[in-house]
Amino acid sequence: MRKDTMAQTRRIPTDGLEQQVLEAGAGPLVLLIHGFPELAISWRDQVEALADAGFHAVAPDMRGYGGTGGPSRTEDHTILHLVGDMVDLVRALGRDRCVVVGHDWGAPVAWHCALMRPDLFTAVAGLSMPFQPRTRGGPPIAAMRRIGQKLGADLYIAAFQHPEAHAAYDDDPATALRKCFWSYDGTTPAADRSTGFLPPGVPMLDTISDRATLPPWLSGAHFQEYVDAFTAGGFKGPFDWYRNLDRNWDLTAWLQDARIRVPALFVVGEHDPVRHYAGRHEATLRDWAPDLRGPHVLPGAGHWLQQERPEEVNRLLLEFLRSL
Repeated sequence: MRKDTMAQTRRIPTDGLEQQVLEAGAGPLVLLIHGFPELAISWRDQVEALADAGFHAVAPDMRGYGGTGGPSRTEDHTILHLVGDMVDLVRALGRDRCVVVGHDWGAPVAWHCALMRPDLFTAVAGLSMPFQPRTRGGPPIAAMRRIGQKLGADLYIAAFQHPEAHAAYDDDPATALRKCFWSYDGTTPAADRSTGFLPPGVPMLDTISDRATLPPWLSGAHFQEYVDAFTAGGFKGPFDWYRNLDRNWDLTAWLQDARIRVPALFVVGEHDPVRHYAGRHEATLRDWAPDLRGPHVLPGAGHWLQQERPEEVNRLLLEFLRSL
């Protein structure tokens, strides 16, 4: 690997927020947006592969996470704030257009970047989470709770609404992270993989076996990077993304029935637990993103696609980028 394609960390002042990014390369800009509980380092393989292929790859620690951190108020973590952060990061990098890629919670942010600012985000790739259009029936949390009542279970997203739901994660970040990574990984036995649905009143971490180990792709040193970052920054900010889902619904009425008009890519792991509760949107994705390339389902893969299957994800991203 050339020295100029090795990922480096720096801090970039943007409006009201100093964003820590992992970046490499020069050329057309590609933003890589992480999800929960991830960081910019979740994209290290992609940053270096894209840089080696002639792109300027930039992965920020998102608002509420890692070296970026951010405001303490829950209401300052809406989808408008998250998209706005990416708009301002592009400006701070001196660019007027880029391709945006997101994984997990980062995928809805990426989809909304393309939906709200197609002039700036000229193509979009989502990993794990398909685009979910704004519902017509009212705010989503009540709907999630109704579904849970019918199933006799709580969807973890609804459980995360409790203002202290993050406390158990803060109490023992290493255990929390190990359980999260293990229970959503493709190599974990199917019986131990989370479905996202919890017995009523049982916290998510309590549903995951204490036998949880690090997945094969996660070295001890890489895991310690996560532990150190979440020990320092805590989990409240990341949980606040979930706590704004109803507020996001209120704020995006103007996007009702809007389509993503830029070229789009979708990649998901065959055994990604997210498919238990968001998979139905895969079937309608082309209706909402007419210029969809794919979708691609990676056999045997779980949730942490870009880290579980870096070579396959890099290949698909580069094929998509070169097709634009």
